[in-house]
Amino acid sequence: MEDLPCGSLVVPARLLSVTFARASGPGGQNVNKVSSKVDLRFAFEEMAELTGEVRERLRNLAKNLIDAEGRIAVISQKTRDQKMNIEDAREKVSALVRASLIRPKTRRKTRPTLGSKLRRLDGKKQTSDRKQARGKVSRDD
Repeated sequence: MEDLPCGSLVVPARLLSVTFARASGPGGQNVNKVSSKVDLRFAFEEMAELTGEVRERLRNLAKNLIDAEGRIAVISQKTRDQKMNIEDAREKVSALVRASLIRPKTRRKTRPTLGSKLRRLDGKKQTSDRKQARGKVSRDD
């Protein structure tokens, strides 16, 4: 297996391990004899190029994909072709790493504008006036 480019980083091949299994789903007799399902494991904790902040973001992004050994487990059985499934799994890992490299914007507290306050109060006033105008129903017998 070769190194995996992920934007400005390259994931070394030594951190990736691949196993194959028989895929589920349609495929006729081909399903019973070809192992096209790909299970790609990425030992991201051992990657020295990742800073602690990036590693933590990656851990949060892939929290449901981390196995008992602390590796990210990506499974692909999209196609009936093993090579295409390998490429799909590699792209999934690459997308996760690229997403973890992006630092999220910090949220700044904002306050409602004067116009939005006035519009809210105007709406409340209209609702109040509408309900006040309903009045009591009198019975004419």
